[in-house]
Amino acid sequence: MGQSLIGIFGGTFNPVHVGHVRAAIEVAEALGLAAVEFVPAARPPHKSGEPVLDFELRLALCRLAVEEVPGFSVNSMEADRPGPSYTCDTLAALGRERPGQEFCFVMGMADLCNLPAWKNGLGLGRLAHLAVHSRDGLGLDAFTAFVAANSREMEASPTGDPACWDLPAGRRLSFVPIARLDVSASDVRERWRHGRRIHGLVPDAVRRELENRDDAIAALWGRRIRT
Repeated sequence: MGQSLIGIFGGTFNPVHVGHVRAAIEVAEALGLAAVEFVPAARPPHKSGEPVLDFELRLALCRLAVEEVPGFSVNSMEADRPGPSYTCDTLAALGRERPGQEFCFVMGMADLCNLPAWKNGLGLGRLAHLAVHSRDGLGLDAFTAFVAANSREMEASPTGDPACWDLPAGRRLSFVPIARLDVSASDVRERWRHGRRIHGLVPDAVRRELENRDDAIAALWGRRIRT
């Protein structure tokens, strides 16, 4: 992929953790991305039953998480968009706002498998390049099986390399194997509620900010159990 390609890493980031940052770094290095923008969802459509931190706090935590990573930044565009934060709408808006710029949407294998449930999920390749990283033990075999089963809807064509498929308008769908880090936002929240240490699971700057915002966070995640 070209050096001018910008990675778009969307998510709820409730909270952002080291797995997010490491995955974005490895995908950027593997594909030669010029930069990566974290795009927190203001109103995540698939998290209706989950206690989600305020958007501004999640935005601030993401900024702290990537502040020392060269080429990484946080895009707050979702703050000004009404309605649920659908990825297809985000990518379409980026295309309108920055014509001529090529984007690569980065997702994990779990997100790829859930694309049929997303709004226009299987059509995201018409809006951007797609990069999928391994997650939760799901690797190239799962990637290939999913894309082969949904190739018509995704308009994906094999290239001879099972980790790379052609998409419309000269775009690519790529699989990137990354180091396995079994860290999840739900596990971080659970440890937080039970007063357990989250050192090493989130960047230190993020951990310190969570501790500083303890009262505000308790209203959503629950009061921490002090031991």
